[in-house]
Amino acid sequence: MKRNFLFAWYQTPRGKLLKELEADYLQKSITVSCQQIILQIGGLGWENDFIDCTLYKNYTILDTKGLGCDDARKIRARAYSLPLQSDSVDMIIIPHLLEFDTHRFQTMREVERVLKPEGLLVVLNFNPWSLWVRYQFLWDKKMADSWGGHFISRSRIMDWLKLLNFEVTVSSEFNLDSISSKQGKLIGYGQSFFSTAYAVKAIKRRYNIIPLTPVKNANPRLALINSLNPTAQIKKHE
Repeated sequence: MKRNFLFAWYQTPRGKLLKELEADYLQKSITVSCQQIILQIGGLGWENDFIDCTLYKNYTILDTKGLGCDDARKIRARAYSLPLQSDSVDMIIIPHLLEFDTHRFQTMREVERVLKPEGLLVVLNFNPWSLWVRYQFLWDKKMADSWGGHFISRSRIMDWLKLLNFEVTVSSEFNLDSISSKQGKLIGYGQSFFSTAYAVKAIKRRYNIIPLTPVKNANPRLALINSLNPTAQIKKHE
């Protein structure tokens, strides 16, 4: 299924409401400084609604067709083969791309590679259980294809992130009139039939392996109590 489904959805009345909610969500999610590097994988065309690219000079949009805001830096490349150095990006935003990416897990591996340790990741996806999304999908015959092979559940995304050593901090649902979020240990795997889309925020964790050093002397030793306090021994002999 092509990403045209996304842009066709944004033209519907419900899609316009979702666009406003996602723009507000992304605007609040960008908490890094203007000097840090932000990478958006998959252009939208309305990035000006949530980011000032004239202020964020290091905001870069990677898209195979060059889509995205004119003020932002652009890279034409495949998401599953990012032409970027490892540990070089402070924040990555993936707005509705994984659903239309046949190499989605390889893309996630590339995201983990280029993101700095403790870097931020924001993923936006359609809710595969949404009745409205299913209706729009079936209505548009041009997009007819296997349903289950494209849309990704939130539980699967969270499993992928866990496998790649990401810590999910916030999980949110878009209900066309509001955004509901859960943080920390309150994050659940269930999802409503009424939410049109969902978002997941995560932090890349890097765990350093502590090497085990061999023990030089394995023979146990006993220490006398008085030997720990030599001044007490001197006073006793006096």
